[in-house]
Amino acid sequence: MTQLRALRLSTLALLAALAWPPARAAAQAPVPPAPTGRALSLEEALQRAQGASEAVGIARAGVLRARGDLQRARSEFFPQLTGTGTYTRTLRSQFSALESSDSTPADTTSAPASCTAFAPPAGLPIEQRVDSLEQAVKCLSSVNPFASFSRLPFGQKNTWNFGLQASQTLFAGGRIVAQSNAAKALLRSAEIGLTSQQAQLVLDVTQAYYDAALSDRLVGIAEAALEQAERTLSETRLAREVGNQPEFELLRAQVQRDNQRPVVIQRRAQRDVAYLRLKQLLNLPLGEAVALTTSLEDSTGAPPALVLPAGYGEPARADTATAARAPVRQAGEGVAAAEGQYRVSRAQNLPSLVLSTAFAEIAFPSSLFPGGNDFVSDWNVSLALRWPLFTGGRIGGEKLAARAGIEEARLRLRQTQELAELDARNTAAQLAAAEAAWEASAGTVEQATRAYGIAEIRYREGISTQTELSDARLLLQQAQANRAQAARDLQVARVRTALLRDLPLGGTPTGSAAAGAAAQTPALPTTPAPAPAPAPGGVPTTGATAQTAAGGLR
Repeated sequence: MTQLRALRLSTLALLAALAWPPARAAAQAPVPPAPTGRALSLEEALQRAQGASEAVGIARAGVLRARGDLQRARSEFFPQLTGTGTYTRTLRSQFSALESSDSTPADTTSAPASCTAFAPPAGLPIEQRVDSLEQAVKCLSSVNPFASFSRLPFGQKNTWNFGLQASQTLFAGGRIVAQSNAAKALLRSAEIGLTSQQAQLVLDVTQAYYDAALSDRLVGIAEAALEQAERTLSETRLAREVGNQPEFELLRAQVQRDNQRPVVIQRRAQRDVAYLRLKQLLNLPLGEAVALTTSLEDSTGAPPALVLPAGYGEPARADTATAARAPVRQAGEGVAAAEGQYRVSRAQNLPSLVLSTAFAEIAFPSSLFPGGNDFVSDWNVSLALRWPLFTGGRIGGEKLAARAGIEEARLRLRQTQELAELDARNTAAQLAAAEAAWEASAGTVEQATRAYGIAEIRYREGISTQTELSDARLLLQQAQANRAQAARDLQVARVRTALLRDLPLGGTPTGSAAAGAAAQTPALPTTPAPAPAPAPGGVPTTGATAQTAAGGLR
């Protein structure tokens, strides 16, 4: 009997060795068929995202606005020249009452053609002198006594004024320099913000792309598990028909197959959500089919090369110094801008000296349009000194608010430095954990695949139970899912480390799935077993799977 048992075991081992390649091929997650649609690599996704991102566009607009503010602040260094041209039509004037109501004199027959100044010759008789005086009065009464004022602006119906005004600030107490320096600091801050948004976009697109790739892999794993459950059910049904298996085993196989179907449906839904997230980042039509060409692993099983736009280094050469971080540099520019605003408010206590000049050509034509001889010139130069002596506390209030702004900016800088150091250490720890998880999962899939192949042969030969086969299938699913998750986490952690210098604080951790639901790995299908003790996540802890299921999938 012992020899017969040994012979049977030897035969079983030989069959397992011969059946190993096909069993391994059957246990491996099948490669999903290449989907039809737009072929999209990670490099193409990153290139497209740079021009399609609204966040980057908003940051660019912020830089443009900061440049405009700087140009406006520096404009007071230069002379200000303004040209004017006005036309005024007077409908009724207070000087209208001075005009004569009767333009024709009472007696014009004896009035001379022109009137000269009255200067009677000396030595004439009194009668002739009185006669010359009467003639002069008659002449003056025949003309408009205000005719000499016709070229003055009082009460004119038509007025044309063309002028140039120029001014130059000679001294402003340092206000112009201070506001220019503050505007430069704000411009540098806006440029840092643009770089930070571009780095965050690279991280978001990379994470969304690998989330979609991970969702494809998880769908393949779930579909492969469903095929394995279908095959087990078929074999159990056949064994039941010939009387080698009881009805309980058949029911058990049916329940396992039916429990796997919701998992496949859930995986597919998560894949759709992950693809929608990626399309939203790239501004692609949500109904357009996309085929990802960059996989989580290359043909040798190693993670693919790091894909980054030009200007970013490898993680080993990434600058993680606190002072070099974009948020810290941006907070430093905030301090410089606050100090500039304080100098602007303080400069208001000092006098300002402005040199200005104005030149104008003015005409008062009797008709609508003036002629060349109707214009007269007006030109003046002034030097103005302005010194605020009492403002009711306005300048003091502005200085107090500016000092508070400086203190707030300095505290914000200190807080940002602390958070940046913590974020750098957290990123380094996440990269180390991702590398360790990747290395730990290197041989697990191969071992789990071989274990499932042996368990399948043992169940087919009738020397093991369906519980053992279910445990082996569960271990294989977990190993494949953990391997895919580790590949995704490693790639995202490497990209985040390389972009750390320019990333804003509080980025999404590489191990979470905030950017897409596909990164979340739901609980594996429940494996029926006698008196199961469910672990967190719904994964049973029966037999050999207790330790693995307790950790769950990230």
